Amino acid sequence: MQHLSILPILLPLFTGALLLLPPFSKTLQRQRVLSIVSMLLQVIVGFALVLWVQTEGITQYILGNWRPPFGIVLVADPMSSIMVAVTNFLAFSALCYATGSHDKAGGYFYPLFMFQVMGINGAFLTGDVFNLFVFFEVLLIASYALLVHGGGKQKTQATIHYVVLNLAGSSVFLFGLGILYGTLGTLNIADMAQKVSELEGSVAILAKIGALLLLAVFGLKSAMLPLHFWLPKTYSSASAPVAAIFAVMTKVGIYSILRIHGVVFGDEAGELANIAQSWIWPLALLTITVGTIGALASPSLKLLTANLVVLSAGTLLVCTAIQSEAATSAALYYMVHSTLVAGGMFLLADMISRQRGKAEDRFVVAKKMDNPVFLGIFFAIAAIAVIGMPPFSGFIGKVMVLQSVQSAAEQIWVWPILLLSSLGALIALSRAGTTLFWRYSAGKQPEAAQPIHLGEWLGVVLLLSASPLLALFAGPLSELANDAAAFLHDPRLSVEALLTSPLAEGGF
Repeated sequence: MQHLSILPILLPLFTGALLLLPPFSKTLQRQRVLSIVSMLLQVIVGFALVLWVQTEGITQYILGNWRPPFGIVLVADPMSSIMVAVTNFLAFSALCYATGSHDKAGGYFYPLFMFQVMGINGAFLTGDVFNLFVFFEVLLIASYALLVHGGGKQKTQATIHYVVLNLAGSSVFLFGLGILYGTLGTLNIADMAQKVSELEGSVAILAKIGALLLLAVFGLKSAMLPLHFWLPKTYSSASAPVAAIFAVMTKVGIYSILRIHGVVFGDEAGELANIAQSWIWPLALLTITVGTIGALASPSLKLLTANLVVLSAGTLLVCTAIQSEAATSAALYYMVHSTLVAGGMFLLADMISRQRGKAEDRFVVAKKMDNPVFLGIFFAIAAIAVIGMPPFSGFIGKVMVLQSVQSAAEQIWVWPILLLSSLGALIALSRAGTTLFWRYSAGKQPEAAQPIHLGEWLGVVLLLSASPLLALFAGPLSELANDAAAFLHDPRLSVEALLTSPLAEGGF
C-alpha cells in the first residue's frame, strides 16, 4: 500500500504509452478494452486511496528518496485523495460514453485521454508548486489535442483561443514561480508556508507580486471573472466525453487556490496573510452573476451547461474567499457534486442533440425524440441537482455554502446572489426542458432513429445517479469534507508534519 499514492499517476501514464505501441495502436477495439480496464482499475485505486488516508492518515510519497523540501514529493491527504477519486470516476464514465462513437472521430483519443487524467491526478497530488506547473502543462497539452478531436471549424476556432490564452497563462505561471523561488528559496508548499511569515519589506512585496501572479493563473484555470470568457465556447464545442472530463479542470484551479493561497498565504503568513481575499471576494460574486446571465441567455443545452460550470466556479470561489473550515468543507462537497453533475449534463446534452436531428440541442422546435422518457428523467435529475432543490446533492451543497457565511456583512452580499443564481438556473433549465421535451412539431419529416449505445447509457447513468447518492450518503461525505478542511487549516498537519515527520519510508 506504500505505493498507492503514485498509482493514479503511473497507471494512466503507462496505459497511454502502451496505447501508442503495437498491438494496441493497430485496433480500436483493443484500445477500448485496455482503456476501460485501466480506468476501472484507477477508479478502484482512487477509492482505495481515500480509505487508506482515512484509516492510516496523510501519506507522503518521496520520489528518489530526496527528503522534503529538496525533492519531489506527492501528498495524499483527505482533499487530494477525494478529488483523485472523483476525477477517476468521472473519467471512467466519460470513457464508457466515448465507446459509442466519439472515439472513432479521430486517432489517438485514448492515449490523449489517459495523459489528460494523469495530468489532473498529478495536479491534485503534488506537494510542490513547480510540479503543479508541470502537471498543468501535461493536462493542457493533452486538452489541446482532445479539443480538436474529430475536427471541425467550430472546434478549431475555440481551440485557438484556448491555446493562446493558456500559453500566456503558463508564461505568467513561470514568472510567478521564479519570483517566489527567489524570495523563499523553495517551492515545496509546506516549506513555503513555514518561511513566508519571515519575509519583510521589499522582499515581502516581491513575494506578494509572485502570489498575485499565481492567483491570476489559477483564476484563469478556474474561470474566474474576467478570465472566464474562454470557457463557454470551448466547452460547448468539445465532443461530449471531452467536455465531461473538462468539468473537473476548473476545479483544479479552485483546488490550487485553496492549496496555495489557503495554506501558504493563509492566516499564518505574516505581512502576506490573506492577500488574495480582497481580490477574490468581488470577482467571485461577479462570476456568479455573469454565469447566471450567461445561462439565461444560452441558446443551446451545451452552452447552458458550460455557463452553469462558470456559475459553480463562482460559488466555489466564494468559499475560498471566506477562508474558514466550514467554507472549505462546503467547497469540497459542492466541488464533488458540481463536477459529476456537469459531466453528466454534457453527456446528456449530446444524447439529446443526436435525437433531435438538425436542430441538435438548440432551444427551437424540432422532431420528437426517440427516447424522451429516459432522457427526460435524467434531465430532471440534473436540473434539480443544479438548481439546488431537495432531495438531491445540490440542495445540501448550497445549504452548506450558505451556512458557512458567518458575518452579517458577508451574508448581505452572498445570500441574495447565491439564491438569485439558483432562481436564474431554475428559469434557464425550465425553459430548456419545456422546449426540448414538450415543444415538438408533428409535421416535421421523421428522420432515422439514433440508437443509444450501451456505453453511452452507462456513462450518463453513472454520473447523474451520483447526485442522489451524494445526498443519501451526505453524512459520511460531509465528515470526509470536514477532515479535509481541518487538515488544510491546521498548520501542524499541513505544514510542520510534512516537513518534520515524513510519513513515507523509502522512495521511488
